[in-house]
Amino acid sequence: MSKGRYDSPFYPPSRPRSVEGGVKARSVRGAIGTSWWSARFIEVLEGLGVGGRLQRGRNYARRGQVVSLDIDAGTVTASVQGSRPKPYRVRIGITAFGKAEWAAVEESLAGNAWYVATLLAGEMPADIEDVFTAVGLSLFPRSAGELSLDCSCPDWEVPCKHLAAVFYLLAEQFDDDPFRILAWRGREREDLLGRMNAADTAETAGQSAGAPLTEVLDAFFVPPVEIPARRSAAARGLLVDQAPPVDVTVRSHPLAEVLRPVYVALQASAGRA
Repeated sequence: MSKGRYDSPFYPPSRPRSVEGGVKARSVRGAIGTSWWSARFIEVLEGLGVGGRLQRGRNYARRGQVVSLDIDAGTVTASVQGSRPKPYRVRIGITAFGKAEWAAVEESLAGNAWYVATLLAGEMPADIEDVFTAVGLSLFPRSAGELSLDCSCPDWEVPCKHLAAVFYLLAEQFDDDPFRILAWRGREREDLLGRMNAADTAETAGQSAGAPLTEVLDAFFVPPVEIPARRSAAARGLLVDQAPPVDVTVRSHPLAEVLRPVYVALQASAGRA
């Protein structure tokens, strides 16, 4: 990959203007992004092999040079302060799935209680990519070719350090809330969980559906098994006599004999009531 204009020795690196209240990465050294799902996202960026831009992008993210960052269906937009007075406009686009595609995903997720429980806990199921693959989709971008990358800075190489900074901050945001990945693909958290619940309800109703009611009226109110006759308290005897033997004595008397008068009194009281 050829060097960009601003990697040239004739254009020494410029110092970015300081920002107050910018979006700042929590990580102060090493890798950014701790979960497996944010790491998968960073793999795409680092697979581009743009060398020093990644390091400068991490520095920008840690300095708080990103003024704002917003995630919408199919688009991430950000404002990044560089060396010029006006911040640069950054956009990272991805294909947002349509209703039919999401319906297939939601049906698969709803059919597995583990997926539902994990998502409700705010985690990303470890094999969720398999769910998307099974319906012909990919949750994470498989390459930079699936992304639309744009920055208003004068550097003609893509991604520039401003785009890289936004990538790294996205990874941390995905760490905090994996539903933001799904929102980027076109489905917000509440919508996803609500539609998963609806898909599960529809599936359960379909499994429990039987013959039309008009065909089973004769047997509709007939119990499937005979209900045993209920015996009276007197017929059942004292509970203390129905209990298994207990090898405990009180002053040389078996425990059941000691307790029997109490149960007799309780039974008589219940009968009067």
